[in-house]
Amino acid sequence: MKISRSALIGVAGTALIAVGSYGGGSTRYRGGVVSALGLDWITYGHGFFLFESIIWIGIVLLVTSWLQIGRKQVFAEGVAGPKDSEGALKTLNRVLLTWLIPLSLAGPVFSRDVYSYLMQGAMVRDGFDPYTEGAAVNPGPMLLEVSADWRNTTTPYGPLHLGIGEAITSAVGDNITVGVIAYRILCLLGFAAIAWSIPKIARALGANVALAQWLGVLNPLVLLHLIAGLHNEALMVGIVSLALVAALEMERYAGGAVAAIAIGIGVALKATAVLALPFVVWIVLTRREPLSRFRSAVRRLPALFAVGIALSVIMVATLAAVTWLVESSWGWISEISGNTKVINPLAAPSAVAGVIAAVMGWVNDDVTFNIIVSYTRRVSTVIMLLGLVASWLYFRVTPRSNVAGMIAAYVVACVFNAVALPWYYASLLTPMGTVRPPRWLVQATVLFTFILTLSFAGGGNHRFYDAPWMIIVTVAGWLATGWLVNGRVSWRYSWRDESAAKESRQLQGVSHR
Repeated sequence: MKISRSALIGVAGTALIAVGSYGGGSTRYRGGVVSALGLDWITYGHGFFLFESIIWIGIVLLVTSWLQIGRKQVFAEGVAGPKDSEGALKTLNRVLLTWLIPLSLAGPVFSRDVYSYLMQGAMVRDGFDPYTEGAAVNPGPMLLEVSADWRNTTTPYGPLHLGIGEAITSAVGDNITVGVIAYRILCLLGFAAIAWSIPKIARALGANVALAQWLGVLNPLVLLHLIAGLHNEALMVGIVSLALVAALEMERYAGGAVAAIAIGIGVALKATAVLALPFVVWIVLTRREPLSRFRSAVRRLPALFAVGIALSVIMVATLAAVTWLVESSWGWISEISGNTKVINPLAAPSAVAGVIAAVMGWVNDDVTFNIIVSYTRRVSTVIMLLGLVASWLYFRVTPRSNVAGMIAAYVVACVFNAVALPWYYASLLTPMGTVRPPRWLVQATVLFTFILTLSFAGGGNHRFYDAPWMIIVTVAGWLATGWLVNGRVSWRYSWRDESAAKESRQLQGVSHR
């Protein structure tokens, strides 16, 4: 298997991340492979600094490799992509495989969530209810690995998530290392579903498969947080991706039904999968004929209601079946909004509250950040709901605009939700290239990926409030995007041209008005 020099830089990067993860990642507090080898010194002090630095070097190499491959496979020929996009796809898939092998051997990095997953499974195994009780009710070796912030917090994840956790912990007992390996295998399976689905979605929508795979699947942010970070988004996004393939490729009604079943399974993992369902309803209708005018949509209201109700019933029935099979409950519904401890500017209400609190600090010390954020989150929730409805109504025209609308809905949900974390963006980044995005959107996605990927350390701490760091990363990202476009480092480069403007109008359905 011949691999280019650019791809080998990425292999070196992922290998360094894998090595660094055992000292500078989300390492075990007690026991584990590192402790068994007598290497505890690499997890603190100078050892930790060294291994965290190794992770940073690995991230830089991976991002560099991704940009070089994008330059060669996509931007050297224009955003429309190389003429032989199918041939380029095979090359990209080979590169992806070489990157995945080292990451598959990494310890947990960028987040300690996998330890919480194991703890929640152990709670169910031992007769506790994670929807009403925190992890602290079940002392043991797994509790020691859960972040202190989450030891008294209930879980918002669905019944399938708990069922998987129970099955894993029942099989491995309290062996955390083997449990982490089991979750890594599940993450790889979910990611394989994504990697298989994205080109199929792109073909169905007439997009460039090479661009879609490079922008969404080889994306460093997606790779690092779904595979190295071991997040259940890998399974959820993989299942939703399969749902889109079914909706776009199978017979309309059968495809819609299969998609609804898949989304029901996805919701049983994590509730945000449900955002895809309204757009699958549109796809079932628009595969027959475009809904370019509201008059067309009104004329199809009976079909819209019938398909919407039918797919909703199928999804809920699937969710109920999963809940019954794993002997769980519907307690997750009341816990969806319970995670409000995380504060970072990725979520608009936290960002706005931070700015207001800084100003109010000069005026009235009694008006604290916590008071302000409680109000900004309420306002943001209203904006989010309006944005979701607007996305569904606006992107109704064709299957391509329907998938674009789903992406827009996930953007709204990530930005205006009370909490946002980098792996949440996998839902919108993975399908981004499948809708024939205009040049400005591709470049904005690249810049966003660059900045966010370089904003999180191996242990999971972010650098958003480190102004010098963020300035340097943003400037570097801007220059790197310029190199991607022009083949040379440049401050000024095109973000929009005539063909891109036409693509954007088609995507939004403006040309049909």
